[in-house]
Amino acid sequence: MTRSTVISGRTVHGVLAEGADRHPDRALLVYEDAEGIVSTSSWSQVRDRARALAAHLRAAGVEPGHRIHVHLDNRPEFLFTWFAAAELGAAIVPTNTGSSPDEIAYVLGHCGARVTVTEGDGRWAAESARRKAGSRGPLLVCESDRLSELPSATDGPAIHRPGAELGILYTSGTTSRPKGVVVTHANYLYAGEVVARNLRLTAEDRVLTVLPLFHANAQYYTSMGTLVAGGTLVLARRFSATRFVDQAVRHRATVASLFAAPIRMVLSKPSQPSWRQHRLRCVLFAQNLTAEQLEQWDERVGAPLVQLYGMTETIGPPLMNPVDGSARPDALGRVSLGYSCRVVRDDGTPAGVDEPGQLLVAGEPGVEVMRGYLDDPAASGAVLRDGWLHTGDVVRADGDGFFSFVDRAKDMIKRSGENVAASEVESVLEAHPQVAEAAVVGVPDPVRDEEIVAYVVSADGGFDLDSLRDWCAEHLARFRIPGRFIAVEELPRTAVGKVRKGALRARAQGDVSHVG
Repeated sequence: MTRSTVISGRTVHGVLAEGADRHPDRALLVYEDAEGIVSTSSWSQVRDRARALAAHLRAAGVEPGHRIHVHLDNRPEFLFTWFAAAELGAAIVPTNTGSSPDEIAYVLGHCGARVTVTEGDGRWAAESARRKAGSRGPLLVCESDRLSELPSATDGPAIHRPGAELGILYTSGTTSRPKGVVVTHANYLYAGEVVARNLRLTAEDRVLTVLPLFHANAQYYTSMGTLVAGGTLVLARRFSATRFVDQAVRHRATVASLFAAPIRMVLSKPSQPSWRQHRLRCVLFAQNLTAEQLEQWDERVGAPLVQLYGMTETIGPPLMNPVDGSARPDALGRVSLGYSCRVVRDDGTPAGVDEPGQLLVAGEPGVEVMRGYLDDPAASGAVLRDGWLHTGDVVRADGDGFFSFVDRAKDMIKRSGENVAASEVESVLEAHPQVAEAAVVGVPDPVRDEEIVAYVVSADGGFDLDSLRDWCAEHLARFRIPGRFIAVEELPRTAVGKVRKGALRARAQGDVSHVG
């Protein structure tokens, strides 16, 4: 008998179409641009815009199975392109708008995207990357191609396969290149169902989204959660610490999602009496906040904070705090409705209560967890084994079922909500002619969660700081550029020659003799 899940035969474009048929005039998207100008689109209008763009992309040669490169900040056209891809049976491949042309070119070459959708601000980087990657398909620019104003179109031959890929989300790993996480229609809807059911979202909820749509958080949690619940997505162009709470008040938001670093940025701004006028019943967040920061947030804003844990690969958040008032801000939460988790020792045996171990998440690839890494069966097989996704993250579970974070996956740095693989930065540094060897670590930072510190061994006895910074700026996204460069004669190593990252982290926290 075929296994059935909460998704059944549903697809993303099918859920959008059903919602548009049931409540065509209800607001689905409220968008505030960088100048504060607000526009509203109903469910039927979003569906019609997506269908019009689907027809446009079909005429440009996009067929089922093709991939569409999306290089956009938050704006309606991102959603229209995403839903158009769903209609066509194609997939979106978003790239971070802060990425360098070299980083984007790798993604384009790896995934074989045929079309790029970008905007004026991102056109130069997108065009440069396409030249490097040898991309020959069309490039569409939101403003000049007027993608939000295309003439209406009738339905095309919609693809009704929940297992079809709809997204390729590139995520930093411990290897020198990012891996493409394959996300299906079923994956996206499963994430939405997990979030909607655990947060008890309804059609009355207005979900504020300020995190970038090119990342999993805004796609999985707020966008898909809103879609399956039939609610309203309030989308801001980008996060602003100064404007965030005012936006929540002005748009009557009931739910929002942040990371710890943006919360600290909000707390760094002068609070206003109007902040207490919000209607937020919960604000999702990831990573840790201190007891003092939690107290400041409660005093200034008062919106309940609900911590969760998730990865691009886990699709939904397998761990979430409850929203019934028993949330523990010092914990990742309990196992979410819809998931099963285990904590295991290095030998695979179950860890005891309060004993640290690796977190494993159960799930069928392509439904509850990612389908796999694009064109990388070895990496997929290493993570997806025997029905469990091995997160690589170390946690502990107490007697009440609450999970706490212990340590992150090897060599991963979390900077202002962005995952940075140390190996990616090391590879770029070691390609510089003045660098013989490099080791990169993360150290605690009061605002950004972690700062990136690079230890570099000179190839010629000296360093040109400007040259190193310019080199990194040319080849890395801004958030991956080290904040500090420390010159050393050699890197500390174990008996078998492995770099002792722990020793470098300890040194970085107290080292004041550095380049940079």
